[in-house]
Amino acid sequence: MRNPFTRRSFLGTTSALAALQGILPRASATPEENETLAVLGGKPIRRQPFPSWPVVEENDERAWMDVLLKKRWNRLDGKLVQKFEETWAQLLGAKYCLATANGTSALYTSLNALGVGPGDEVLVPPYTFVATINVVLLQHALPVFVDTDRETSQMDARKVEAAITDRTTCILPAHIGGSPADMDTLLEVAKKHKVPVVEDACQAHLSEWRQRKLSTLGQLGCFSFQATKNLNSGEGGAILTNDEGLIAQCRSFHNNGRGDLKGGFLFVRNGCNLRMTEFQGTLLLQQLTRLEEQTRTRERNAQYLTEQLREIPGIKPEKMYEGCTRNAYHIYMMRYDPSGFAGLPRARFLKALAAEGIPASRGYSPLYKEPFLKNTLESRAYKSIYPSERLAQCVDRIHCPETEKLCEEAVWFGQTTFLGPRSDMDQIAGAIRKIQKQAGALAKA
Repeated sequence: MRNPFTRRSFLGTTSALAALQGILPRASATPEENETLAVLGGKPIRRQPFPSWPVVEENDERAWMDVLLKKRWNRLDGKLVQKFEETWAQLLGAKYCLATANGTSALYTSLNALGVGPGDEVLVPPYTFVATINVVLLQHALPVFVDTDRETSQMDARKVEAAITDRTTCILPAHIGGSPADMDTLLEVAKKHKVPVVEDACQAHLSEWRQRKLSTLGQLGCFSFQATKNLNSGEGGAILTNDEGLIAQCRSFHNNGRGDLKGGFLFVRNGCNLRMTEFQGTLLLQQLTRLEEQTRTRERNAQYLTEQLREIPGIKPEKMYEGCTRNAYHIYMMRYDPSGFAGLPRARFLKALAAEGIPASRGYSPLYKEPFLKNTLESRAYKSIYPSERLAQCVDRIHCPETEKLCEEAVWFGQTTFLGPRSDMDQIAGAIRKIQKQAGALAKA
């Protein structure tokens, strides 16, 4: 994170100096924390909703209507998608950007550009959104799950090398929640074995690793602009790269295999129509005007909340790797330990938190246990490509005990929770302290 204060210097700084820096000590416990829990009939700590999403202002409406009235809605007829691509690439420090229909299609296009296909293996995280795995299956390749570093919620880069075989054609880390995976280790291993890296940065808008924007460290990087994302056009995605050959393959594939976006009907390869519309392009350009300010607000609030949550036994905010210089906080992730709350199960903790006016979720479940993977591997297509022994080996190789523990412990707050004033963070921490104080009574209720 960019804030220069460490925990030690933060605690040692006077209140006056902290105020000058915009970092205030946490609020003292409030009387509301001693009242009866809302889930037991008391008054909730918070009554008003958190900020809504997306933020819509006059510039969004004006730009949208301009596209509508000019009747150039397709990117082949307009200039706004191209303008967004140039703006996003420049902001992130990449040579090339290609906008796509959504984040899934950005990942799908990237794997096609790399030639990933039947017989290949792609190293993937088990703690991610299903699209990270679906794009591998769409290529009729095999996903190889690398267990999670439970303290960071990221793919454990220390376990990647052991998973590499002579069939490994790609490493696909996902920067979950906006916090970077350990890119130093991943890139070192990838270089050693000559395996390309595709960054799933779909939740990591403006996140950084050692002052470099995520999506620019691997051979390709992908974003989503889906409705919940920090940069939002309802649907939409983008691919970033510094490789001229790869971006040419991506452009062709996403445009039904044409040789050039405006080169007529000369088809040079297989492809699909995954183009972004001018409506999405103009919305992104307008939403982009607020992204930096919103990101700073999330960072400040997340750091302030973390300082409070670290003092609460049973609550463990996610750690960030030393190389993380910016976290986008699309998701604020922490782990819940029932032993700090009189044995109260996580489900009841989440219910009590919601009753206090603080919505939270339990995060992902282990993807490899979802029926889609088994059904795909047992499909006619996969059985015609792979011998039964290879498919069985794919399942047998799945060993992710840390992921399973994380799925039992995780608690998430969404990004809009962090767009309000600092006092919202006091209410979140206050609600958690309130539940902890009365956890014994709640557990017996």
